[in-house]
Amino acid sequence: MYPPSRKDFISLTLSDPHSHSYNNGKHRRQSCWRKWKQLSRLQRSLILFLLALLLIFGLLSYPSLTEQWRGLSDRDDWLELNDRELKAVLPGVKPVLGQEDAGKALAPVEGPHVGPDAGPVVVPDPVLEPKAPNVPMLPKPPIKKKPFPNKRGPPSLQKDGNMSDTVGEEKKEQEVVQDEGEEEEKEKKIVSWRGAMIEADQATEPPPSANEKEAAAPPAPANPADPVPLEVSTGIVDRLEAVREAFRHAWKGYKSYSWGHDELKPISKSFGEWFGLGLTLIDSLDTMWILGLKEEFAEAKTWVENDLNFDKNVDVNLFETTIRVLGGLLSTYHLTGDQLFFEKAKDLGSRLMPAFKTPSKIPFSDVNIGKGTAHPPRWTSDSTLAEVTSIQLEFRDLSRLTQDPQYQEVANEVMRLVHKLPGKHDGLVPMFINTNSGQFTHKGVYTLGARADSYYEYLLKQWIQGGKTEEDLLEDYLQAIEGVKKHLVRQTGPNKLTFVGELNHNRFNPKMDHLVCFLPGTLALGVHNGLPGDHMDLAVQLMETCHQMYKQMETGLSPEIAHFSLQPSDGRDVIVKPADRHNLLRPETVESLFYMYRFTKETKYRDWGWDILQSFNKYTKVPDGGYTSINNVRDPTNPGPRDKMESFFLGETLKYMYLLFSDDMDELSLDKYIFNTEAHPLPIWPSPPK
Repeated sequence: MYPPSRKDFISLTLSDPHSHSYNNGKHRRQSCWRKWKQLSRLQRSLILFLLALLLIFGLLSYPSLTEQWRGLSDRDDWLELNDRELKAVLPGVKPVLGQEDAGKALAPVEGPHVGPDAGPVVVPDPVLEPKAPNVPMLPKPPIKKKPFPNKRGPPSLQKDGNMSDTVGEEKKEQEVVQDEGEEEEKEKKIVSWRGAMIEADQATEPPPSANEKEAAAPPAPANPADPVPLEVSTGIVDRLEAVREAFRHAWKGYKSYSWGHDELKPISKSFGEWFGLGLTLIDSLDTMWILGLKEEFAEAKTWVENDLNFDKNVDVNLFETTIRVLGGLLSTYHLTGDQLFFEKAKDLGSRLMPAFKTPSKIPFSDVNIGKGTAHPPRWTSDSTLAEVTSIQLEFRDLSRLTQDPQYQEVANEVMRLVHKLPGKHDGLVPMFINTNSGQFTHKGVYTLGARADSYYEYLLKQWIQGGKTEEDLLEDYLQAIEGVKKHLVRQTGPNKLTFVGELNHNRFNPKMDHLVCFLPGTLALGVHNGLPGDHMDLAVQLMETCHQMYKQMETGLSPEIAHFSLQPSDGRDVIVKPADRHNLLRPETVESLFYMYRFTKETKYRDWGWDILQSFNKYTKVPDGGYTSINNVRDPTNPGPRDKMESFFLGETLKYMYLLFSDDMDELSLDKYIFNTEAHPLPIWPSPPK
């Protein structure tokens, strides 16, 4: 008889409960039980006690054992360091300095890119603690985790770019936010107004086409084996040079991939066209002059002379064109004395005048500079209040230069109408005004963010520009600040941060746009010009809050919109919804830091600005040139490039950064110049004799 096969054996075992293996196990269990019963009660008790003791010791030692095995394998935990500090030494990378090494130099941080970069050399300040490792994406460290208490360009570039950004679908964040405006949780197609994200049905730009919605793929992580850039010494001079290097790097991308066009798309190495007026180039003219970048300025001037032409059939936004192009040309003329820029400004100003031909004298939002026609947006007859009340500095200056009063008259008429209008709430104004009736619309909503912000800024600045003689402007400004303090200023529950929220039909919403961070600087400027001292107290408090909007984010960069916690039990002050996590390289916080340092000389404001510049270099710098907006300031491993460099990054952000670090207080003295809302300096008129 043949021995049973494996198949037969398995079959037998499964079918017969009294098989050999089954009975052996049963006999073993019975034998163990008999032996246990044969032990005395004392012996059994002692064994049970020892087993319980071993179990307790095992449970107590479990966390430390697992910690040793885990190390830093969870990259998410590793990245959530307190204040983004890390003292790990990575292979092939110079160590990050601790506080005890503050006097030594630190290798500059890199942007979201692969390989070495010829971009700006970033220099640390000796009094600052280093913020993070100096590579953007790091491997799992092999150490134990510590507890954390010419022409317009080559033919290949002659194509249309995108006019605005879009935001895709994202999962809602599982956070409880005290937000009365729940409709903001829903993502909509949005367009750019001064770079601000606003709903398509209220914007002055048409929605983007399908081709313009293509998102850029995120760049590959940096290789830790790549060579580390040379270190340089610390100090104020190095900070100024770091800003120059940042500008050169941004200009390199613009010159290479979008020369003569409106905006650089640095990831796709192409361009976006908004009005076709070389926005970035003109916005940057006075910045190059102030930074002493003579070569870059000369090539930009050549383009203005040979290629800038306003005789074209194109609709432009009155506000954006005024503050960026007209303001840029006027300020460059004042700084250089070059007649070329004055002639270009005069030509553009005359072409913008049809916007004021409305029944109410409130200007249309859009004007065709070639045809001489103007119209409101296709979806509404309203203009944004900030748009029609933030063109005055430029038009008034143009009248003063040309000796033609028409520009100042139409701009001043708008302010006179708004001054007399009913519908204000203790000096606060609604966000929209109708070009036919001249009345406020969408009443009951008050904000210092998008669509209203620069109205308040220009009240003060027009008063200063005109030699402090126009009492209506001063009255409206002082009333508005009192209204802000009465209705919009609150403090967070956890750490008592002061912020400016919004009022929606008498319901307070703890929501603050990054745009509102212009306010500390404006308040400080008012106090410098003799306004109440308690405005400076509010400015100091708000400046701290704007700083925390950067500091509390994992990338060190502020979100576009922040919500604030009013409950003392909540863990953090700043809460960011998924749709609001993008950063557009905005200037408002750096702008206020510049004013605060000029008036107080407190070095912490410079240090905060330096932190921001380093974060821009680390998370937004593109290796082949340019800087990009990002989608998620809460994700340092993949901030999500948006493939767009706004013109105001060169026109405002880097300019204010440079002036913040400059020791020359007479450079663009705030007693001689007033900055428009795009950071273009215009001269203050002398006060008339009394």
